[in-house]
Amino acid sequence: MKAVLATLLEQVVTTLKKDGVLADDVSVKIVIEHTRDPSHGDFASNLAMMLAKPARQKPRDLAEKIVAALPENNDIDKVEIAGPGFINFFMNANTLTTVIPAILDAGEAYGHSTVGKGKRVQVEFVSANPTGPLHVGHGRGAAYGAAVADLLVAAGFEVHREYYVNDAGRQMDILCASVWIRYLSLCGTLPDPDYFPVNGYKGDYVWDIAAHLHRNNSDKFQEQWSDIATTLPADEDEGGDKEKFIDAVIVQAKERLGAENYRFVFDTGLNYILDDIRDDLAHFGVVYEEWFSERSLTDKNLVTEAVERLVKSGHAEEREGAIWFKSTEFGDEKDRVLVRANGQSTYFASDVAYHMNKLERGYDQVIDIWGADHHGYVPRVKAAMEAVGDDPKKLHVLLVQFAILYRGKEKMQMSTRSGQFVTLRQLRKEVGSDAARFFYVMRKCEQHLDFDLELAKSKSNENPMYYIQYAHARVCSVLRQLDEKGFSYDQELGLENLDKLTESHEQSLMTTLSKFKELVENAALNHEPHQLAHYLRDLANDFHTYYNAHQFIVDDEAIRNSRIALITATKQVLQNGLGLLGVSAPDKM
Repeated sequence: MKAVLATLLEQVVTTLKKDGVLADDVSVKIVIEHTRDPSHGDFASNLAMMLAKPARQKPRDLAEKIVAALPENNDIDKVEIAGPGFINFFMNANTLTTVIPAILDAGEAYGHSTVGKGKRVQVEFVSANPTGPLHVGHGRGAAYGAAVADLLVAAGFEVHREYYVNDAGRQMDILCASVWIRYLSLCGTLPDPDYFPVNGYKGDYVWDIAAHLHRNNSDKFQEQWSDIATTLPADEDEGGDKEKFIDAVIVQAKERLGAENYRFVFDTGLNYILDDIRDDLAHFGVVYEEWFSERSLTDKNLVTEAVERLVKSGHAEEREGAIWFKSTEFGDEKDRVLVRANGQSTYFASDVAYHMNKLERGYDQVIDIWGADHHGYVPRVKAAMEAVGDDPKKLHVLLVQFAILYRGKEKMQMSTRSGQFVTLRQLRKEVGSDAARFFYVMRKCEQHLDFDLELAKSKSNENPMYYIQYAHARVCSVLRQLDEKGFSYDQELGLENLDKLTESHEQSLMTTLSKFKELVENAALNHEPHQLAHYLRDLANDFHTYYNAHQFIVDDEAIRNSRIALITATKQVLQNGLGLLGVSAPDKM
């Protein structure tokens, strides 16, 4: 109906131009909104206020002319002017019922649109360093990114989901050194089997990787720690610098193992954790079209190419042997190093190359989903894109705030380096993937999220996911009861008698159903899956209220089938909406 009203108002604008009320060159975007208060009608438009200035008239006076110029339409019962000049439309009661056949006809495709047709979008999300298992903080980015991608698909976009694998750089070297030292402990070459660098990765998973390495390679990579220790500075617990110490360990690992063996140990740790991340996300319902290797940027000389483009454009220069991006020219607080004096490129240089590569692949829009702690990095990356001649407006960075897990009143710790964290796998095991996926997207991504374990596990109306799923299960129960009581559902008869749906609860339910397509589109375009989560909660509430107030399986054949048609349509929308959030719609609970 919004499209119908928009067409009518477009005709009104044309009429006003012919009558000289508006100049021919006046243009306006016609906006139709659902009203929040039923006493204000079903839809409202602010067209009079938008056109008041170019028409040089008071909004209410112009609203009267707009209403007078409206073409007749049988779907509109009445039109009222409210407040400073809002135009409220009260629709014919039978108009609401058209949503039911639309839903039943489209089925699983209901809610989909073509607003994004022909546009290619890349969504990069999670992209956690493969230095340990995914924890509950990563889970929020996974649930949010997957929902954004699925909503965009529903809106007609061609979506490419991507995980950027940081398989190069210092953190991965620290992991490799951590694995090697645990491996040496298993080989028996450490004076103290429990010895470990202060700044190494301490999780039990490092022992698992080391054990895997030792089982398959025996003592092939063995070295005497006593020989290595003489070359190392003091660690933090001995009064030294933990950063310098772990870097020295990395140097020793590279020298003693040699390039080939070091790469083997490095890749053993990388692949072990990456396989675990892939498996974890797959069980969480999160899949990707591509896992993009950071290392490939160097292997294909893309980092070098990016740096050369910046130098050639005059936005990067050499200083004291290093190459700097002149980011202060774009408003940054200081210039940024691209290539260090030792010839090693920085993470930032890799990021510039990666985003160049993204746009070269022909995407109309690139969406990066990062942790909120990367907020200062956003303008830097956009500046680099502009400096190499790309359009920074094509990049949309969505920042996801931390998810804090509570068990009762106890706040759970999350530190990959210390090994003290709750993994995503543990969370899934405790509350289930459905609850985790839903709770993660209940709030805007930029808002902090306190994840209440006890609420997520509860089977009560206070648990919004349970409440929504229960609505779906209740409809399924009614359909089973229908069969058990010897009745059959005649959809054709139900659709022929939709005019029987005159109860206030039925009107409310149909009104909410009619908002689904628009809401999915808005949630997709604004990257806000929480809109859908809240909508489903409202829809479930409308259904439960209807369920508690009326009988569906009644003797009157026309009323019975029309009501079954309504709740079947409700079931479909609940299923479609939950599916877009990666949550199941159970038939029984």
